[in-house]
Amino acid sequence: MKKPSTVVTRIELDAPPEKVWERLLFYEQIDQPPPLHLRLLLPVPIETVGRKTEVGDEARCLYQGGYLVKRITELEPPRRYAFEVIEQRLHVGGGLRLSGGQYALRGLSPGRAEVEITTRYVSPKSPRWLWGPLEKAVCHSFHRHILRAMRQKAEGA
Repeated sequence: MKKPSTVVTRIELDAPPEKVWERLLFYEQIDQPPPLHLRLLLPVPIETVGRKTEVGDEARCLYQGGYLVKRITELEPPRRYAFEVIEQRLHVGGGLRLSGGQYALRGLSPGRAEVEITTRYVSPKSPRWLWGPLEKAVCHSFHRHILRAMRQKAEGA
């Protein structure tokens, strides 16, 4: 089996980690539509069904054309929320297999936090020197879409 690729994106928010934690968002929860290029490249989310509040909880994330099942593997409020993808019946980016991800929060100065989103995936595409940078660029864009929505909720509330 191929080694997973990892993409990490960070942002600083004008809100303390506790407030940001209360407003963690997943792709399936964002009200505003993603940018056009993400709508063209990624499945359209519909909803999430299931619990996501304790280690071991599983949630089915429904998309047009399929679903993912995520299991929480680590939960340390307000610092870390990690999950693994245990089932994927969804076509993503020409055959990518999502393996997991995490949200990590770190307090900065009083009233500020850094949020880091990580996605892990395995890609069947080669050559990797060509496809790897393209996949990572799309993944960073995906992360920035989520982080912008979190910024609006955390800083605007």
